[in-house]
Amino acid sequence: MVDEQPMVRHGFALSIGEICPDARVLEAGSLDEALAVGRTTPELALVLYDPGPPRPEEAGVNSAHDGLRRLKDALGDVPVLILTNSDEVADIVDSVRMGARGYVLKTSPPEVLEHAISLALSGDIFLPLPRAVLNGALAEAARSHDDILDRLTDRQRDVFELLLAGHSNKEIARGLGVLEGTVKVHVRAIMQKLGVRNRTQVAVVAARHGCFSGEG
Repeated sequence: MVDEQPMVRHGFALSIGEICPDARVLEAGSLDEALAVGRTTPELALVLYDPGPPRPEEAGVNSAHDGLRRLKDALGDVPVLILTNSDEVADIVDSVRMGARGYVLKTSPPEVLEHAISLALSGDIFLPLPRAVLNGALAEAARSHDDILDRLTDRQRDVFELLLAGHSNKEIARGLGVLEGTVKVHVRAIMQKLGVRNRTQVAVVAARHGCFSGEG
């Protein structure tokens, strides 16, 4: 758990300990400390990283991107979850594109953090982008999403909606009562029809077409 604020860091470490009771939670107050922990902890399973606000001496440098890049370079395949107060859509999209396994706002309820950790540890990515963020940032540009849905079959629409709700392929299969392999086929077809290559881009396209408006 990487956060420069000791009390906040320790609070999240306790929460993570409750979510993963068999795990040992290590704390780091800076990126350098986190890199040192990574070098001396070969069994490291997951990093939750708050890059913190930009500093005056880092003018012109995206400290979040630089920190994530350094973590990924040093830790290889160890999944990294961004845990932060920043709700900028560009930050969320860029972080996932750079290799983060998800982006969790500190204002999220505990179950969101638990879900994000579960997905990251299983090799999946925590998506979609937070609905409240998308509504606030993209409401003025949102268009009807009928044209997206018109491209999809009824079953693909079911998968699409669960995909946007942040469910993994396994969870979608369980919810629809089909095989996970069948879900993978539908997901690939959805991506082809939307002209995208991954789940992040699915969420971005959906946001641009107003698919996150409304409740539920």
